[in-house]
Amino acid sequence: MQHAATFAAPRRLCIPVITLTLLGGAQIAHCQSSAPADTTRKSLDLEEVVVSASRVEESFLQSPVTVEKLNPRALRLTPAPSFFDAIEHLKGVQVITPSLGFKVINARGFTNTTNVRFAQLVDGVDNQAPHIGGPIGNVLGPSDLDISSVEVVPGTASALYGLNAINGLANFQTKNPFSSEGLSVRQQTGLNHLRDPNVKTLGAGSSPEKIYSETSVRYAKVLLADKLAFKVNATYLRAYDWVANDQTDLNPNGNATTGLFGADNPAPDQVNRYGNESSDRSTLTLGGKQYSVARTGYDERDLVDYNLKTLKADAAVHYRFRPGAELAYTYRVAGFDNVYQRSNRFRLQDYRLQQHALTLTTPVVQARAYLTRENTGQSYNLRSMGENIDRSFKPDAQWNADYTAAWNAAVAAGQPVPTAHASARTAADAGRLQPGTEAFAQRLSELQGINNWDQGAALRVRADLLHGETQVNLAEALRRGGHILPTKLDLLAGADHRTYIVVPDGNYFINPNPGKDPLADNLTYSKTGGFVQAGGRLLGERLRLTATLRADKNDYFDTKFNPRFTAVFSPTPQQNFRVSYQSGYRFPSLFEGFSNVNSGQVKRIGGLRVMSDGVFENSYLRTSIDAFNNAVTAAINANTSSATAAQKRQQAIAQNQSMLVKNPYTYLKPEYIRSFEVGYKAAFGTAGRLLLDVDFYYNSYRDFIAQVEAYVPQTAAGVALSTGSDLNTIATALNARSGQARYRLWTNSQSQVYNYGGSAGLRYEVARGYLLGANTTYTRLDRTENGDGLEDGFNTPRWTYNLSLASENAYRNLGFGLNYRWQQGYYSQTFLVNGNVPAYGTLDAQLSYAVPAAPVRFKLGASNVLNNYYVSYLGGPSVGGLYYLAVTYSVL
Repeated sequence: MQHAATFAAPRRLCIPVITLTLLGGAQIAHCQSSAPADTTRKSLDLEEVVVSASRVEESFLQSPVTVEKLNPRALRLTPAPSFFDAIEHLKGVQVITPSLGFKVINARGFTNTTNVRFAQLVDGVDNQAPHIGGPIGNVLGPSDLDISSVEVVPGTASALYGLNAINGLANFQTKNPFSSEGLSVRQQTGLNHLRDPNVKTLGAGSSPEKIYSETSVRYAKVLLADKLAFKVNATYLRAYDWVANDQTDLNPNGNATTGLFGADNPAPDQVNRYGNESSDRSTLTLGGKQYSVARTGYDERDLVDYNLKTLKADAAVHYRFRPGAELAYTYRVAGFDNVYQRSNRFRLQDYRLQQHALTLTTPVVQARAYLTRENTGQSYNLRSMGENIDRSFKPDAQWNADYTAAWNAAVAAGQPVPTAHASARTAADAGRLQPGTEAFAQRLSELQGINNWDQGAALRVRADLLHGETQVNLAEALRRGGHILPTKLDLLAGADHRTYIVVPDGNYFINPNPGKDPLADNLTYSKTGGFVQAGGRLLGERLRLTATLRADKNDYFDTKFNPRFTAVFSPTPQQNFRVSYQSGYRFPSLFEGFSNVNSGQVKRIGGLRVMSDGVFENSYLRTSIDAFNNAVTAAINANTSSATAAQKRQQAIAQNQSMLVKNPYTYLKPEYIRSFEVGYKAAFGTAGRLLLDVDFYYNSYRDFIAQVEAYVPQTAAGVALSTGSDLNTIATALNARSGQARYRLWTNSQSQVYNYGGSAGLRYEVARGYLLGANTTYTRLDRTENGDGLEDGFNTPRWTYNLSLASENAYRNLGFGLNYRWQQGYYSQTFLVNGNVPAYGTLDAQLSYAVPAAPVRFKLGASNVLNNYYVSYLGGPSVGGLYYLAVTYSVL
């Protein structure tokens, strides 16, 4: 969980007329009071401010940690379809794409598809989906018409923002209605899926291209002589999602002992095919040998309606008591359909999020309270859907019996073994529901409503997040109270409380607490924290030192302390060296701590003792069970003696039972990181035309929160065997599916992991406002001590770089923007699949035209304009080109 706030009262009001784009899109703005925009370069004001680095306004150049920033001019110049897509062009930032409507931001390694280690804020308000523990892209965030700026802090920010920001945070600042009035309308229309082989078409001659459309409206008005103002926003997006159709077999050696590989393997497990995973396989004895045989399953594109839809809106009322003192109420709501990925991929359908936020901002006290409500609607799990469509047509036992009978008949008729397996599958699948038929659609709809993943596929979660916080500028309060306090001294303090409330659904969550009804009483999960920060400026204000200490207490853990120490040395205002050290903790998310899911005959349970008491102590690692059972199968198939099948099995079990490994893991603890960073930021040349930013960091992690699969041996009656049972009895039980109580447990890796990296960026403004940019990022996993393989995959390319060229007025109100991004291939580890992600590069481009006599702006652009399809991680969709025309009309 995290403390989410960024407060600042504006130092002054200005209109950005000429801006110099800093590294990765950050801006230095030249301001004037009221004159219209002028493309002739003027003297620069090197006082662009940021607030996310220290929770107070400070110079961008002198921030004590790395900060990347996008301002309105950078967002106008970007060729990306939206401000959210433009974040990928910042240095030090990595974005992966589980869906066209769901992108995940991360920094500095250990990326996954639900990044609970990276915080995402809107005006300081956490916009996560509560039960997920992370945001669903930008579905509850601002529109492109209302975005004012974006600040990204790559690297741990836990000391100031709490226990989810150990990899960094992004803060989206929206436009204040007092300073940005009027009506704006934006229509963006385009195409994607050009020449996409993964999109099913209606037949020969039909094309896969799909329409993309996004309509946004914003209206803001000041009332009551600058005392009262309001704004409203609405956005409606319709598109066809990117398709995941990786048919790589994850189980190519499943029948190696019988010599069956490739198309002959009766137990394939394709990446984006669901219903043939490990829990959907059976070991069948055929012709005296044991074969692993999987159910047939369905491709993802058979189970998903890829039509994507997002309808979101927000409204805000602001009241100013006096200059610098403002109270604001904001309401946000979103309903959407897209694809989401955690351990499995999900179809989010009729998913709803809403948020109420109240914020008070004064020069001394800032306070915020908000409520986020989540309802997963008609969403469903694709893996469970594939499994249970198959099982609802024919249960495993009947299917296996039909398969066995057909195999025996085929062999008796003289068919070779591989052909017999194909014949047996055809016979067992006779009458199986076929995609595209009315019967298939009806069954999918039925299973979509069954909230038990052993029988259906429904995701039915209702959860709330309640958050309250306050921050006090103690130094300012003391000065206003008449106390003598040096102006070079800064003192800040803050406190917050957060509570998650989950309505138990009986499948995904229950209330496990003693004395509570598991299904009737809501589950609550809370934490309280606070921080103090003191700083001072020395050596004629050339040296700035800051120390921060944060403490957080969770319901299930002792108090954790996070310190941060920073120093910035500025021999001149344009030359700044920085160094920082900080630590960070992350408490388990709701899902990691309290999940209670029957998923494909595997029970997925939270790692808190209240959820999994006794399981850790009595279970064996699935990896060792798989190796043991493979060895038993190989021994049986290699045994040519006259012994009976039962005797061969017992001999094989006795020979290999020592391979079984007791579960060495235990109940959840918070994750922990220590981070050291140095950096240099400077402006060179006339009026700072050349900007340079360089940083280097070194991190150490321990107690990664990860998952382990472990099975408890049990009798045929379902009674768990005690740890004192005879090993042969345990091994015999674990050799049969009926003797396994299967669990996937959240726990902590026993590894200590180190990673390091750095980034460098250059921006240069040449004559007539042309902007040249280049940045590169290096991220490396250094080493893993006592590696146990449970730590989250690093999932990060070693090298990435961006090259950009842009101008807002290259010729008679015609502008353009180009950005080329390249990333090196890397090894990807997700819950679905492990393997190498190929390197890829994408070129984004746009042309813009501002109509001189009308408040209209046209923007014709494309992301991945060359339409080279790529995947950003294994198991995810293939991403191609998106071509768009955006028309923006604004009346002030």
